[in-house]
Amino acid sequence: MDNQVQIVKLNGIINTNNSQTLRENITELQETGAKIVLVDCQDVTFMDSSALGALVLAFKTLRATGTKLVLCSINEQVRILFELTGMDKVFEIFPSQDEFHQVVLSKN
Repeated sequence: MDNQVQIVKLNGIINTNNSQTLRENITELQETGAKIVLVDCQDVTFMDSSALGALVLAFKTLRATGTKLVLCSINEQVRILFELTGMDKVFEIFPSQDEFHQVVLSKN
């Protein structure tokens, strides 16, 4: 399963200054042959709408190639951003990496 899941750990502030790089880094992972890209937001302190837009574009790009993009460990501020925009219904969000792995392993 290891090569089928690629993990991206984000940290700090994700905003207009770095959201384009975030999207590019995530979409490049489709070349690894990964079936799932897990974006770990545990160390994210702030995320703005441009970061959310970058995640949505990455989500659509990966989905077109058959790769899932899922999130884990989002903090309260990020959770509220996702809920207010309805993106919590679009993205599969896990409480932690451990819970993600338990669910994925149970399906295999």
